Amino acid sequence: MKRALAFVSLIATVLLGASARAADADFAKFIASLWPDAQAAGVSRATFDRETAGLEADYKLPDLILPGRPATGAPRQAEFVQVPADYIREAAIARLAEQGQRLMQQYRPALNEIETRFGVPGPVVLAIWGRETDFGRYTLPYDGLRVLATQAYVGRRKDQYRNEFILGLKMLGDGVVARKDFRASWGGAVGLTQFLPSEYSKHGVDLDGDGKVDLWHSVPDALGSAAKQLVDKGWQSGLRWAYEVKAPANVDCTMGVPEVTRPIGDWLHAGFVPVWGQKIGAAEQAQEASLLQPEGIQGPAFLTTKNYFVIKEYNFSDLYVLFVGHLADRMTNPLPFATPWSATTQLRTADVEAMQRELTRLGLYKDKLDGKAGMLTRAAVGAFQKKAGLKLDCWPSGAVLQAMRAAR
Repeated sequence: MKRALAFVSLIATVLLGASARAADADFAKFIASLWPDAQAAGVSRATFDRETAGLEADYKLPDLILPGRPATGAPRQAEFVQVPADYIREAAIARLAEQGQRLMQQYRPALNEIETRFGVPGPVVLAIWGRETDFGRYTLPYDGLRVLATQAYVGRRKDQYRNEFILGLKMLGDGVVARKDFRASWGGAVGLTQFLPSEYSKHGVDLDGDGKVDLWHSVPDALGSAAKQLVDKGWQSGLRWAYEVKAPANVDCTMGVPEVTRPIGDWLHAGFVPVWGQKIGAAEQAQEASLLQPEGIQGPAFLTTKNYFVIKEYNFSDLYVLFVGHLADRMTNPLPFATPWSATTQLRTADVEAMQRELTRLGLYKDKLDGKAGMLTRAAVGAFQKKAGLKLDCWPSGAVLQAMRAAR
């Protein structure tokens, strides 16, 4: 019996090894097929051969499409699987804000130039640096080129990452960064302020004037490049990112979508009250804003301006923007959120995706089935609650999902 089991184990090992070798061979063929595009982009043959020699796919990255395999097991982005109270922790905000105040003094000349040249407040770019890499203390865990190659091969956005991989090769070939420093997140973003290679080529700024754009070792370059990326995405000088408000008791949370905008003054007249007695001037009240309630009717509420959505272009998550915006505010004002985050529970990604599928079937949701409980998903949940006669709170809970399934 033991011999039989050992033989079966040996055969399984041989088959798995053969499967792995076949996968590696297919990956190597895929990488080789990219040479013509790399050559057209200005990558030398020497660079291509040197950087791709021995390159292997990393099948443990999250969000990969692997035929015949279960979903990859690495964790998804914290922005989409954590509730606000866990993601925007007061202890983390306070620590980063205190350090940010010191960095404002240390990098005052660079921040003054950024504010003059781009119209982006210094605390905002500092907050991005703090969120992305903990002001440089966080070491990005992955080989950037390997991540880009894997995403180009079996990622969900293959065409985009083919280009990112080639641009990454060009950066290495041009001496922009050494391979040992080309560390990345699982999504392939690199540097102190987390840029994809295409973003480096579009928005990189040599703020320190040394003749090169260095996002890895030059804080002025990294901050200046972050500011230029915001400006290129539509940042408006002199406009706040958002205002925290107290919502009226009868608020219709289904209005909390980007498409529903009103002048801030109209929101105030409808009963939304700025927190901490904040005064909003006439010019600010004329600005268009939309309602954001990240936890439905629980937790804080915000009136978000166009600049809120510009930061969201940097990272497409409401929690990310709230973290960055609030951290920037805390560098100059010690006040926390006036309304505490509630003790909500986040559904598993698969359950949120199932909910999106049900909402789509009911004609209440027309966006991506991505398992992320963003603005449009929360508003669609509210629309279902109205239709089903449930309590209106616009929060994707297990009870709501169960009610959707029961309504089939």
